[in-house]
Amino acid sequence: MQIFSQLAGICAKSLRQRAGMFFIALSLLLPAGTLPAQDPDELSDSIPPEVERMYRKGLGWITKNMTEKGNFKDTYGNQPGVVGLAVVAMLAHGEDPNTGPYATYIRRGLDFILSQQNERNGYIGNSMYNHGFATLALAESYGVVRNPRLGPALQKAVELILTAQARNAYGAWRYSPETSDADTTVSGAQMVALFAARNAGIGIPEEAIQKGIRFFLLCQGPDGGIGYTGPDAGNAPRTAIGALVLALAKQKNSKAFLAAARFLSSAPREDSYFHYYLYYASQAYFHTSQKAWREWNALNIKALLATQGADGSWEGSFGPTFTTSACLLSLALNYRFLPIYER
Repeated sequence: MQIFSQLAGICAKSLRQRAGMFFIALSLLLPAGTLPAQDPDELSDSIPPEVERMYRKGLGWITKNMTEKGNFKDTYGNQPGVVGLAVVAMLAHGEDPNTGPYATYIRRGLDFILSQQNERNGYIGNSMYNHGFATLALAESYGVVRNPRLGPALQKAVELILTAQARNAYGAWRYSPETSDADTTVSGAQMVALFAARNAGIGIPEEAIQKGIRFFLLCQGPDGGIGYTGPDAGNAPRTAIGALVLALAKQKNSKAFLAAARFLSSAPREDSYFHYYLYYASQAYFHTSQKAWREWNALNIKALLATQGADGSWEGSFGPTFTTSACLLSLALNYRFLPIYER
């Protein structure tokens, strides 16, 4: 089964109950109304000690369960996109990626991703979800991890994203590089990868960014929510993706971003794709305002404290590797070491 090929299913019963309480509390703390754009002052909060404890436990699970080849034994953990998220989660902790305690595991994960890349066209894995998240890992590693293969691999991966976009009727992406239609979840993974690659010094045409933005705007409904293939049925996960894409495009003062932020502040309870949502929502709220981020972050910390296993992992619909990596990355804004997490 391809990673996120259908993005369906819901969390276990206990997780659904906790997720429900999380979203109810969030809606009370963040009532509907105009949310401010980014505050001028940078955040200066210290890292909560419970975040550091959770993060280290989670990284401990990742390093314990990574194989010698750099992948994981669960179904989704054997896919390069999920391995990529695990690599980014390690990088996000701020350790030296070449000599620090996670250097060996970062190198293994990257070697696995590189082994999954098609040498001819640069395609990584068997879906554009895999390709987008794996490209993000290459981009965040390039320039900080000593590996001469990263640059050429990243360039090829970016070229495939751009080529797929150029042949797409919507100027966006879906499950395969040849697909002519598009959806916002796959497109979000490609857009974030392109922004990360641009941060790493790879040339990304501005027209490619603008074409991707136009697709997200086409999928935004009057209520500010982002739909899947059009403006209907916006939900919290897809709207968080759209808000992040707009923020990374430096459009945080646009009507579209502010409308998406308002939608998120009062989004209906979302049991499905809970951890997928957390990964994107943490970044969306970070770019919304200091107040929104602090309130959301406090609730997220409580939710994750209540659901982290004794072994450091989190369980979810897409297996422990994806779920643990997504949870850690939702906490990573407390550290802000990665270029993609900069304001």
